[in-house]
Amino acid sequence: MELTVLAPSIASPGRRLPPWLKRPLPTGDVLLQTRRIVEESGVATVCEEAMCPNLGECWSHRHATFMILGDRCTRRCRFCAVTTARPDRPSPDEPRRLAAAVGRLGLRHVVITSVARDDLPDEGAGHFARCVCEIRAESPQCAVEVLPADFHARTDCLETLCDAGPDIYNHNQETVERLSPRIRPQANYRRSLAVLETVRRLRPDLWTKSGLMVGLGETRAELRRTMRDLRGVGVSILTVGQYLRPSARHAAVERYWPPSEFDEIAAEARDMGFTSVASGPFVRSSYNAAEVYQAIDQRRGA
Repeated sequence: MELTVLAPSIASPGRRLPPWLKRPLPTGDVLLQTRRIVEESGVATVCEEAMCPNLGECWSHRHATFMILGDRCTRRCRFCAVTTARPDRPSPDEPRRLAAAVGRLGLRHVVITSVARDDLPDEGAGHFARCVCEIRAESPQCAVEVLPADFHARTDCLETLCDAGPDIYNHNQETVERLSPRIRPQANYRRSLAVLETVRRLRPDLWTKSGLMVGLGETRAELRRTMRDLRGVGVSILTVGQYLRPSARHAAVERYWPPSEFDEIAAEARDMGFTSVASGPFVRSSYNAAEVYQAIDQRRGA
């Protein structure tokens, strides 16, 4: 049985998704077990909140990307399905509950992301760091990848999270510089680059990673320029995927990029010096994150 992706684009009336954006619907006991463990933890997942098209596949393999600091964001990006509203106070026991869920799932690689918390004095950096430390204590064998908001590139916030010792620091550039003000009105293209550059300066041993969406009206030349900017601040891992419109309120899809062009993007990125590249219509920032990390870690140890 085939099912159209979970977050179908509604870019224009009557516009259909191309055939490469259809995939089998995963089922099975592991998916249900993962769902139960996630629900019992009380910790949100970006898989659900962002309506990720890979939820079924990832949960069938016991992969989940946890979203801490609540499920309401202080920013309103035009591509994101997460609710924008006044957030609740962070739950003091969330780091413990998160670590317990990671242990129950037996994860060897966990991705922790969060909503933007511009309302907090440290923008949530301390809470994020506590989550990393709790996972380290509960599951010392588990690689930890963090995917936070930009913290307004504040060195104190970045240092707090880096000092907790994640294995990968991931911060998404999302789109090209020309489109960034429209797509990410409360973020900033150059500020995101500064975040990644500062992390490399603070912790040269950390892998840095970033993700891009295509289909918002960018050109290939702009995409190349963005990839060069990311390499220029030392980013080693790159993900590139197709933007899918969550609702009529969000930015429209300007173009569906075919799989062959994603392959070309991957080849160009590797030629620029990225250590690991995942590029494809269904690729998201945390998609197959464990496999990506395993490959680069083996390369480092070779």
